[in-house]
Amino acid sequence: MSNLITESRNEATMHLDEMSIQQALETMNEEDQKVPQQIKQILPDLAKVIEVTTKQFKKGGRIIYMGAGTSGRLGVLDAAECVPTFNTTPDEFIGLIAGGQPAMTVAVEGAEDSESLAHDDLKHIDLTDNDVVIGIAASGTTPYVKGGLKYATELGAHKVAISCNVDIEISKLAEFPVEVNVGPEVLTGSTRLKSGTAQKLILNMISTITMVGVGKVYGNLMVDVKATNHKLVDRSVRIIQDICDIPYEQAQKLYNDADQNLKQAVVMYLCDISKAEAETKLRQNDNIIKQAIKN
Repeated sequence: MSNLITESRNEATMHLDEMSIQQALETMNEEDQKVPQQIKQILPDLAKVIEVTTKQFKKGGRIIYMGAGTSGRLGVLDAAECVPTFNTTPDEFIGLIAGGQPAMTVAVEGAEDSESLAHDDLKHIDLTDNDVVIGIAASGTTPYVKGGLKYATELGAHKVAISCNVDIEISKLAEFPVEVNVGPEVLTGSTRLKSGTAQKLILNMISTITMVGVGKVYGNLMVDVKATNHKLVDRSVRIIQDICDIPYEQAQKLYNDADQNLKQAVVMYLCDISKAEAETKLRQNDNIIKQAIKN
């Protein structure tokens, strides 16, 4: 077997095929619980990453996830979820997967083995030195990810590498290596399991806390939510109701008066000003509600 942790056999599951369903479930559950414990060990590394993503995002830089297979799909998922959750544009958080859109559902033969494909993908989105490239590879050896990090180096972009092995290749190509050792998989080499769970939790932290840092959260409320359906419109109104401590109907009217701009509605009410004045206040205070109502 390979020397990579992600490719080694898990002694706890050597007889997985002989276990009862209940035994297999208990074993997988025990293994899964190791993931957050290991992530706790690398929180200082993640803090450094988020300081950079927040700083660059405020300057107009983009967060670009790159990966192949499960790692690439998780990056695409996190980037896509930022649009409705934080009202980002599709080009502020970008997920690149080796092989492009078809690889989201069907493996594209040879795509992850190409460094030049990563160069082409980053050229296509006009990578700049203001951006942050986050390479994701459970093994830490994926050529597509290595190629992306090398190209980012050429252009002077910030580079992050997320892997589930230690002292690994992609870590050497990044300013900010994040190595989370979740141990061998329940099913040998199936990094969609613990490794995938670890990557998802890490990406959750990066995107969420970055967005907190740029003012898209008030308390623990999504005040920049993009209301693309009735559920999210209702959530927006209830957020206004909660922050302003007013009846639902009044919050609904306020939301509509602000042309369904949640932040402007809150500042209009709390500062007792017009929509235009609220818009100006927010613009002058980095679009952060708490700063706008203080100044």
